Amino acid sequence: MAKKVKVIVKINLQAGVATPAPPVGTALGQHGVAIMDFVKQYNDKTKDMKGQVVPAVITVYEDRSFDFVIKKAPVSDMIKKALGIEKGSGKTPREMVGTLTNEQARKIAEEKLVDLNTKDIDAAVNIVKGTARSMGVKVES
Repeated sequence: MAKKVKVIVKINLQAGVATPAPPVGTALGQHGVAIMDFVKQYNDKTKDMKGQVVPAVITVYEDRSFDFVIKKAPVSDMIKKALGIEKGSGKTPREMVGTLTNEQARKIAEEKLVDLNTKDIDAAVNIVKGTARSMGVKVES
């Protein structure tokens, strides 16, 4: 018999160094989840990805048990890493903080494709380019 789902929680955490402090405690505590169990499992699964933000989709069941799935880093973080910048522009489109090449956009799209809502690589590249533009990153055409 399948367990009854109580809620699904999406949360972005630093890989390998999650703690029971907010945002984990506030997101899961209200649903009665054993927070330390989640933190230990999350840190074990993400220990080789330290330094990255890794989203987790947590399914909490009525009996207070949980399952979670690790996703790829957000596209904006992948762009910042590829360009070696700390953050996007606060004054888009007047101020640009870098230039993303077509090759970089395609590489990011291929890596992130499993998490995107498309299976077409060209559409995925356009999603990456749109995110870059919204961050104040110039995109090669």
